[in-house]
Amino acid sequence: MEKINSIPEILGETTDVESWLIRAGLRFSDLGNDAASFAIRKQWREYQAAVQRCCATLHQPPSHVQLSGDYANLRIPGGTSSSCAFICRVIPSA
Repeated sequence: MEKINSIPEILGETTDVESWLIRAGLRFSDLGNDAASFAIRKQWREYQAAVQRCCATLHQPPSHVQLSGDYANLRIPGGTSSSCAFICRVIPSA
């Protein structure tokens, strides 16, 4: 049976924190001063650093690259990265 209202796979990265938070069903206004919010803010900084390195390596804008490997978990708020491995790829044009 087909899924109704399925969410398509997220392609491309972003430099917009609101867009990034929406991937997890969050809004910036949901963040507070609790430990979970601090962890999400730290993850955002790690995500942005990884996106910047990926863009510089591949000479592509964020919307045309996708993090993978250990950094794939950073794509969605709440995911974690377990090591320093850095893998990214160019998204093929449709």
